[in-house]
Amino acid sequence: MNEQTTSASELRLGDARTDATHLEMLEIVRDVRLATGAAKEARYFELVAHTAEHFAQEERWMLATGIQAGHCHFNQHADVLQVLKEVERLARAGDAQYIDRATDALLEWFMPHAMSMDAGLVAHLQQQGFDTATESLTLPVQPTASVA
Repeated sequence: MNEQTTSASELRLGDARTDATHLEMLEIVRDVRLATGAAKEARYFELVAHTAEHFAQEERWMLATGIQAGHCHFNQHADVLQVLKEVERLARAGDAQYIDRATDALLEWFMPHAMSMDAGLVAHLQQQGFDTATESLTLPVQPTASVA
């Protein structure tokens, strides 16, 4: 792994659930990179499942606060998940050679994504009065510009 040049404190965006999900993902990536053989593949499969839920979680929040499914944040998630799932498909078919490249690419994409798109999403959620712990609004939905 490109040893994380961004520290956990730099990734804190001010929402406990978002921050915890991001840190969990980074821990799983680290574990994938440290593992070998079948353990590496198993951890990679866990990473793909975690990433799918991570993205679904953010997308639920966006939809609940008025961000439309066609927003570029959704598209980025779909593109990244498609690549991760293709590498998973290959690994399940016996060709695990792309796992390290996939985790490198995920990290290369993730850090700027988190610091821009996810930071914007957190700000939007806070502005809208959305509680990520309960996944509920504390205020009525306000019209939104595409910020997240």
